[in-house]
Amino acid sequence: MISETPKEKPRFKLHPVAILNSQRLRRSLMDTYDQKSFYKYVIGIILLILSIGSLFYTDKLVEELEEREEREVQLYAEGLRYVVNSPLDENFNVIYQVIEDAVNFYQIPAIYVDENNIPNPNKNIKFPAKISRQERERIIQEKLEEMKLEHPPIPVELGKGRAGKIYYSNSFLLTQLRYYPFLQLSVMLLIGYLAYLAFSSARKAEQNRVWVGLAKETAHQLGTPLSSLMAWVEYFRSDPTIDPSIAEEIEKDVIRLEMITTRFSNIGSVPTLRQEPIADIVTHFINYLEKRVSSKVKFEVHNQLAEEQTTLLNKNLFEWVIENICKNAVDAMSGVGEIHVTLQAPPRAKEIWIDIADTGKGMTKAQASKIFNPGFSTKKRGWGLGLTLAKRIIENYHAGKLFVKTSEVGKGTTFRIILNADIIEES
Repeated sequence: MISETPKEKPRFKLHPVAILNSQRLRRSLMDTYDQKSFYKYVIGIILLILSIGSLFYTDKLVEELEEREEREVQLYAEGLRYVVNSPLDENFNVIYQVIEDAVNFYQIPAIYVDENNIPNPNKNIKFPAKISRQERERIIQEKLEEMKLEHPPIPVELGKGRAGKIYYSNSFLLTQLRYYPFLQLSVMLLIGYLAYLAFSSARKAEQNRVWVGLAKETAHQLGTPLSSLMAWVEYFRSDPTIDPSIAEEIEKDVIRLEMITTRFSNIGSVPTLRQEPIADIVTHFINYLEKRVSSKVKFEVHNQLAEEQTTLLNKNLFEWVIENICKNAVDAMSGVGEIHVTLQAPPRAKEIWIDIADTGKGMTKAQASKIFNPGFSTKKRGWGLGLTLAKRIIENYHAGKLFVKTSEVGKGTTFRIILNADIIEES
C-alpha cells in the first residue's frame, strides 16, 4: 500500500547523540572491513615473498649442482685421457674407479664420442630389458642429439692430434630441482587461493549472521511501538475534540514504519519472490518517491521493455533498493537536479537492465570502488549501509547484479541493476 503525503512535509531532525552514534558505527564498520582487506593483502604479500625467496634459493642450488656435475664429467674426461695416453698401474685403476663411481652416483648421463665421431662407452643411459643392437644404437643417437643441445661437449685429448668428446645431460635429480621451484610456487599459490576462499567464505558467513541478527532484532523492536501507535491512532479518531487530520498524518507514518519493518523482516529470513511486472513497479514507486523528496528534483522514467515483461521479485525489498539509490542520488545533487531511470532488455540476453542516473557531484574511481563497503559514505552523517544492503538484496536474494556503471566528478553517477528476465513467448 502506497500512501500520499504532502510534498513539503516537515522532517524530523536527528538528535546530535544519534548522529554521533551513527558516525561511530560507520567508522567501526569501515575499520573492520579495512582491517580484513589489509590482512588479506598482508597474507598475499607474505606468500609472494616466500615464493620468490624459494625460487631464487632453489635456482642458486641448481646452479651449484650443475657446476658440480660438470666438474665430475671433466674428471671423467681426464680419466679417459689418462687411460689412453699413460701406462696403467694399480693406483690409477683405483682413482679411475672412484671417478666412474662418482659419475654413476650422481646418475649423470654421458656418452663418449671418439675422433671418428662414433659413440662408444656411455654412462647412465637406460635401455629396455630386451632390445636389439640396432634399436640400442638408435636410442644412443637420439640421446646424443639431445645432449648436444643441452651442454657443450667436454674434449678428451688423445694425443697425436686426436681428440674425442664427452656429451652429457643433467642428472634426474638436477632436472627435478630445476622444475621444483615452479611446482612449489604453484602449490603455494594454490594454498594461498584456498586460504583466501576460506577467509572470504568465513567473512561472508560472519556478515550474513550480523545482517540477519540486526534485521530480525530491528523488526522485533519496531513491532511493539507500532502496535501502540495504531492504538493511539484509533483513540485520536474516537475523540471528537481532536483534529481528524492529526490521526491521518500519524497513520501515514505508521504505515511507512510498517513497510520498513516488513523490509527488515524479509532481510532476516528467506524472502518470497513472485512474478512481478517490473516496469509498473518501478514507475509507480518513482511516482511515490518523487512526492517525498525535494520538489527541485525531477524524475524521468524511460521504459523500453515489453508490456508483458515480468521477473521474479520481492516487491518490498526491490523498492527499498530503488529508494536507497535514488535518495543517495538526491543527496549527491544537494536536492537539486535530475534522476533518469531507464529500463531496457539487451538483445540476445535473458536480462533486464535498470540504469539510475543522476546529475550530482559524481565520484572518483577510488570512491566508486568502495561505495558498497559497509560503513563507507561520502556524507557527514548516516551509517553507510544503504548501498551495502541494496547490493546484498539484488545479488543474494534476486541473483542479479548491482554496480556503478559510470561516474564522473562534477557530472553525475549511473548505477546499473541487472535482473534475470522471464522469457516472453511470441504469439
